[in-house]
Amino acid sequence: YRPAGRGGSSGAKFRISLGLPVGAVINCADNTGAKNLYIISVKGIKGRLNRLPAAGVGDMVMATVKKGKPELRKKVHPAVVIRQRKSYRRKDGVFLYFEDNAGVIVNNKGEMKGSAITGPVAKECADLWPRIASNAGSIA
Repeated sequence: YRPAGRGGSSGAKFRISLGLPVGAVINCADNTGAKNLYIISVKGIKGRLNRLPAAGVGDMVMATVKKGKPELRKKVHPAVVIRQRKSYRRKDGVFLYFEDNAGVIVNNKGEMKGSAITGPVAKECADLWPRIASNAGSIA
């Protein structure tokens, strides 16, 4: 099973709790110059009437920059969610959550626009996106 919009990702995607619906503003955790990301859509979601598409850790979203460098603003960028406040369950039974919601700007292939990530990256995301894992300082 390969959801749509996962260019350049590897490994199996397990279902995790989705904590970031369309309209959520998350921190931008890379060094591109964007401060936050406003989620406008989630890749690979089919949907149901009146249900907002929602993203979780490791999901690719389409986002705009609300605060940050003027050359990044007023454009649509692909981004990948690396942390979420909503707790989710791992296959070994532990529940974990992060203290903020954060993402990084990528291109359509899943290669990062920036070269560094601040804070930890969820293991679920690092397993799926090798180019994010290589730039991660710590993987939690």
